[in-house]
Amino acid sequence: MALIDRHGANLPRTTVTVDLDDIQATVLRYRPEPYYGTHVMLEVNDARAGRELLRRLAPHVKSAADWWRANDTWISVAISYSGLEALGVPEDSLQSFPEAFRVGMGARAHQLIDEGDNAPEHWDEPFGSGRIQIGVSIFSDSEKTWLQTMALTRQQYQGFPGLTVVLEQDFGAQPDNLNPLGYRDSIGQPAIEGCGIDSLPGQGTPIKAGEFILGYPGETGEPLPMPSPDVFGRNGTYVGMRKYQSRVGTFNRFLRKHGETEEERELLAAKLVGRWRSGAPLTLAPDHDAPQLGADPHRNNDFTYAGDQGGHCVPLGSHMRRMNPRDTEMAILADVNLHRIIRRSTTFGAPYDPDQVSMRDDETPRGLYFIFLSAKAMGTLEFLQQEWINNGNFMNLSDERDPNVGLQEEGGTFTIPKKPVRRRIHGIETFNVLRGGEYLFLPSLSALRWLADLT
Repeated sequence: MALIDRHGANLPRTTVTVDLDDIQATVLRYRPEPYYGTHVMLEVNDARAGRELLRRLAPHVKSAADWWRANDTWISVAISYSGLEALGVPEDSLQSFPEAFRVGMGARAHQLIDEGDNAPEHWDEPFGSGRIQIGVSIFSDSEKTWLQTMALTRQQYQGFPGLTVVLEQDFGAQPDNLNPLGYRDSIGQPAIEGCGIDSLPGQGTPIKAGEFILGYPGETGEPLPMPSPDVFGRNGTYVGMRKYQSRVGTFNRFLRKHGETEEERELLAAKLVGRWRSGAPLTLAPDHDAPQLGADPHRNNDFTYAGDQGGHCVPLGSHMRRMNPRDTEMAILADVNLHRIIRRSTTFGAPYDPDQVSMRDDETPRGLYFIFLSAKAMGTLEFLQQEWINNGNFMNLSDERDPNVGLQEEGGTFTIPKKPVRRRIHGIETFNVLRGGEYLFLPSLSALRWLADLT
């Protein structure tokens, strides 16, 4: 189904109050289905070369204008703090960034509970080294246009003295747009006020634009602090990127241990996430998968938890319910709208294979780049990691952790409410292990030109 049919072509237009022509397309465009692409990470060894790269790339970076109609190819450009330093950004502008952004994700490992297997000392090169300075990502709806755009992008940096490619990662999810553990993902994006279209069913009241894009009022009524000068900060946002290696063998062994039949294993997989692998939510399809429902953006997110406060349909500790509790009655109250994120995650490596069950299968290079955008990405990620992912107290689940991206402790459990007696599964393991992370700043189009013109 085409992107324009999935995300907005048939929805009423609303007033536009943000500068769509100045915002990078990837902030608002939904990831295509199917999708193809590449992440390219570069190190800047010479400031003039880095600025020239931005000057060359800027004309090819599309804006978010008419984002709901687009189902094609686009390029995004983001820059780390060390990259801003390498480009020669003035010191007063550098110091206007939040401390967590300046020191980087690796230095905030304690606050992010990135310990044990997830600790920075286990990350893949070049993550955490300071060498990821400019990130260029190509998203496309077809293999042909992806390869053409990738060739165009390479022309801007290949063989250019003063620039070094430190990472190049192709991504995409074919067939069937499934992630490395076999699920359809990136369902349920937030609706953003003032962006030109009405909410999709289930998105609820649009969230203030300032929660995602700098320079606009947020949910408190005030804009969040942004880098200076205004031409640099306004219409930009922050990007969090976390590379996860998926342990497919561990995941499949877990399902087989706790499910005797294929039907039992698929139901358990759905309970862990809150959706069937097709994307159909358990709230709307509690007993059997419904692939047509999962593929329909006007239906697959149109639900609440009002009638399931005990988690008998969707477990309270499931991944989806943790990341967006909606109207769940939480033991520790929080304003859900303050912790929403835009997700642009990408899958890499071999497709999911349910027959892979060995330890060797855990090391096959495949997984996902969990990529999210927010005007306060650093604080939001630390909140999610501390309170909703690696803690269960907000749902009265004690020390239970997110079954999808949580770092599991030995003897970890996952609770499935049932009547008359709940089912508590012991020995849940870490299915996605962290192998790298970075914070980047995604400038506006005018800010890209401002950076390119620095002297």
